[in-house]
Amino acid sequence: MLAERWAPMELVGMLEETRRLTHAAAPEWVALSARAKGLDPGSHLEGEEWISGPWAVLYAVNRYIRTLKRMARGLQPVTSTRVFPYDLYDRALLQGVTADVVLNGNSLEFIHRPDESRNVLVLGAGNISSIPALDVLYKIVAENARCVLKLNTVNEYLRPVLERALAPFVEAGRLRFVSGDAELGARLCADNAVDEIHVTGSAATFQAIRAIAPHKRITAELGSVTPTIVVPGEWSDRDLRFQAENIATQKAHNAGFNCIAAQVLLLPRNWELKDKLLREVERIFNEIECRPEYYPGAAQRRTAAAGVRSQLRTIVRLDFDAATEAFQTETFSGVLFAVELPGDPQEFLRGAVALANERLYGTLGANLIVSSQTERSMPQAIANAVSDLRYGCVAINAWAGVGYFLSETPWGDYRAGGEGNGVVHNSYLLANTRKSIVRAPFRPLTKPPWFVTNKKQARLGRLLCDFEAARTPLGALRVISAAL
Repeated sequence: MLAERWAPMELVGMLEETRRLTHAAAPEWVALSARAKGLDPGSHLEGEEWISGPWAVLYAVNRYIRTLKRMARGLQPVTSTRVFPYDLYDRALLQGVTADVVLNGNSLEFIHRPDESRNVLVLGAGNISSIPALDVLYKIVAENARCVLKLNTVNEYLRPVLERALAPFVEAGRLRFVSGDAELGARLCADNAVDEIHVTGSAATFQAIRAIAPHKRITAELGSVTPTIVVPGEWSDRDLRFQAENIATQKAHNAGFNCIAAQVLLLPRNWELKDKLLREVERIFNEIECRPEYYPGAAQRRTAAAGVRSQLRTIVRLDFDAATEAFQTETFSGVLFAVELPGDPQEFLRGAVALANERLYGTLGANLIVSSQTERSMPQAIANAVSDLRYGCVAINAWAGVGYFLSETPWGDYRAGGEGNGVVHNSYLLANTRKSIVRAPFRPLTKPPWFVTNKKQARLGRLLCDFEAARTPLGALRVISAAL
């Protein structure tokens, strides 16, 4: 281990150069990702690759820069648990969106960056292209690490682009890329030169790493069987269409290959709109671009869950009291399970939270959809549900994936009493966090750019990258004008 810790402003200079290089690499990054995932040429869904690829990295880089500059002036990175929005740009570009962090304790505490630099093996995910870069940046900035990054074989094609984008850290000896299969990954996990391991992947992969390296610190993001809870209310047709698009996005974004993809849709049995909502979600599934199941094993997982004749995106109804693998295994496919629970709205909500907490695998994220009118009529019940959900990110009228994009929020499993598998992102370097809460308007003025139904998302994604590269009023105005 090396006794070397960069001063905040040294890191700022490297991050500013990373920002420039990431922006320059963005068009090729997006083109490679879109081609590898089988998107139609010119598809509006290229916006997913802009937003969940280079934009997510540019966004995080700017937030780390802000934190490090505050630290250099002797200031706390943040002064409250309301971590988003920070400035007028945040309020203008993500109108009505807020994010809060729940602590294990009563006071703000921050990570103490160690003086000694440890060697961390980062095993990158193959689905979302920003994950490997964001994991590495957090380890370097927050934990003073030296990283070895092994990309997943699924997105190994991105290595040249990521090497260019992260070149300042490569040149400084803080980051090294390696290529290879699972056998190489296992050898690296066991290597005595590796002090710690970080992995984004399945629980089975995590357990295999634990067996190989039982005495090493291992941090992990393992995904979950993500619930989406729909609280009954009096919805207009426009409300219903918008929330159907929200639910469809939670499942169909990136063709369903997300650790935070909605898998179990919890509906009130006595709600007169539940069948209409499901029909609208199904309609969207049928109308959006039919992209291939590019992730290995997806077809087999889908057919096991929904049958050999199932569509690439499909809804399967289940009884809430069924003993089913759907509650315990991530399908990592386009299958959405719809489950109806009995009771009046408050009884339904208590039952849905209990099912999510006690019967679904994983604790990464959960979604709650509730109209403003309904929340006003039962505020304590909604507050209790949000508090009681034992998930690392709880999203109200949003997708928990927004908690991934907003690097201000610590990203990881639920951490009761400070225990858990660690976090990443966390640009304010908060310590002792339990979970984050992301909230959006029930029906905002403009369609969120990450919606699978947003035909403008490719242009919006490019403009968002341009904005984060410079953060000027003109750049923000271009994004807002394109969204309207």
